[in-house]
Formats: sequence, C-alpha cells, structure tokens
Amino acid sequence: MPLENKKNLSIIIPVFNELNYIDKLYDQLILYFNNSKIEIIFVDDGSTDGSLQKLKKINENNKHSFEFKVINLDINSGKGKAIQTGIKNSIGEYVLLQDADLELDTKDAKEMYEMITKNKEIKCIFGSRYLSGKLKKNNYFFNNLVGKINSLIFNIFFSQSISDVHCGLKVLHRSVIEKIKLTVNDFGIEIDLASQIVRNNFFIYEFGVSYFFRSKSQGKKITWVDGLKSFYYLIKVRFFDNSGSTNLSIFYSSIYMSFVGSHFGMGLGNTMFIIIFFIIGSVIGIHFKILSSTIIFFFIYIGSLFGKGNGTTLAVLLFFLLGLFVSRNLKKYFLNTKFNHFF
Repeated sequence: MPLENKKNLSIIIPVFNELNYIDKLYDQLILYFNNSKIEIIFVDDGSTDGSLQKLKKINENNKHSFEFKVINLDINSGKGKAIQTGIKNSIGEYVLLQDADLELDTKDAKEMYEMITKNKEIKCIFGSRYLSGKLKKNNYFFNNLVGKINSLIFNIFFSQSISDVHCGLKVLHRSVIEKIKLTVNDFGIEIDLASQIVRNNFFIYEFGVSYFFRSKSQGKKITWVDGLKSFYYLIKVRFFDNSGSTNLSIFYSSIYMSFVGSHFGMGLGNTMFIIIFFIIGSVIGIHFKILSSTIIFFFIYIGSLFGKGNGTTLAVLLFFLLGLFVSRNLKKYFLNTKFNHFF
C-alpha cells in the first residue's frame, strides 16, 4: 500500500436498488465523514432502479472532501460479494461496513470509528441492535427472533458472547482485514466474517446502535429464506470450514460422547440422549484436540466402571465433567508451548 495513498478510513457500502435512500445517506456521510483522509466506496450490486446512475451523478457534483468511489457489479451477486469487492479496493487503516438502507444510523458509525481509533487495543467493533438504549423501530418478529437465535448458536459454537452477529454496522482494523478470507456472497457474509475474526483470535467488541426497521414495501431485501440459510452457514463455518485435524477431533469426540449418551434413558429416550450427546461431542471436538479428547474419554470410561443403573449414569456424568476440567486446564497450561497443538 503506497504511503502517499493511504487513508485513515475506508467506508464500504453495498448498494442494491436503494435509489430512494441514496441522497439522504450521502447527506449523512457529508455530515459525519467529510474528510480528505477518508474514502467511501459504493459497490453497486447490479441495481436496476437507477441507483448506479444516481451515485455517479452525486460524485460529479463534487460537494464532498472524502474520496468517492463507485464500483459496478454488472450482475446482482449478493451483499457478501459486494463487501468482498469493496474490501479488495480499499486502502484505509480502518474499514467500516455500512448498509445503504438507513436502518442503521450513520451517527453511530461515526461514534464507533472514533472509539476504535482512540483505543489501539481494539481491532474490531460490531454494532448491536439489542444492546443500546437508543431509539429503535422494529415490528418484524420473525427476523428479530431468527437474529437472536443465530447469535445464540454462534456463541455456543465459538464460545463467544455476541448479542447481534447479523448487524451490518462494523469497524475493523486493517490487521483484521489482512487475516480473513471471505467467501460467502449473500447475507451469510455476517456469519462468515464473525467466524473468521474469532478463528484468528481477535476479540469482538460491541457497541449499541439505533435501528429503524423498514418493510418489504420500503425495500427490505432479506427474507425468511435468508433466515433459514443462516442456519446452514452456522453449521458450515463451525463444522466444515476447519483443518483436517479439527474435523478428525470432531468425529472422534462425537463417537465417544454417543457412548456417554447410551448410559441415559431407555428406548426412544435413550436414542434421543445418544443424538444429543453426539452433538455435544461435535462441539467438544472443535475446542479440544485428539489428546485432550482422549483424556476426557478416559475419565468417562473410569466413571462407567462405578455403580449400577442410575449410579453408573451419575458417575459417568461426574467423571465427564472432571475430564473437561482437567483437559481445559492442561490446554491453558500448554497454550504458549510447543505442545500446544496436541491440546
């Protein structure tokens, strides 16, 4: 990146048929981000309503101090593809992702940017529509419910505590951008982005933001189909986008945890416990390597030798918890040593 071309901030805004909102968005960008050290990159994702022409016309007016870029994707390829394209063409030390539909307040984006630049230890801030005491307007129950469920599942899968994984307002330092390789082209980009940030050991901070829901008639793009697809992306990024050793550990842990589940219930109940413990095992396999999983399995086996009936069940459960405790502490102990990859 040539030093003379470096910007403090790149704002990436994907656009698809947002003609009715572009003028107001531009006015807000002038109000909060009108600085020559900022570049604003609009990526038009195959709009058919004149959004691209409007963006070009605004750029010609030249009322702004920031650098104004318009990138055109001839075919509608999805929000994720637009964001990937914007990132590839950005040069800012920080990258701010902002939607064009004005559901999120540009003033909040400004506050998030100021916050991350004042604290150099913070490399990533996500907006959250569920944390703030700020103004909200939202009457779409299903979208709200799916968003919260997805955030909960994400937290379980990745041992996080994020309240709003789907919020479109995010600020990332260039060091984060350089570590991630986004591949999802549609609305699943939010899950893809969050998972890669966590995998690369960056801490995600959250900032409460305002939210002004708009209806389908007002141009809302996301549908219930996207909500269902998000569950697929959660499974994909957690259980398939892994190294070979992690996938082996997932398989191994799932098998021995199925053995644990076989000690619970009878008949159909026993089958349900086996399935539940199989899922628990897959999560364990993500966080513990083969050696750690073997230690857990060893404790479970010892527990299975004690008692009869319900006594055996209780012993298996207690020794399983003990095995988790021992493995977790061994993992912490060897964290910064050459033996780390075994645990």
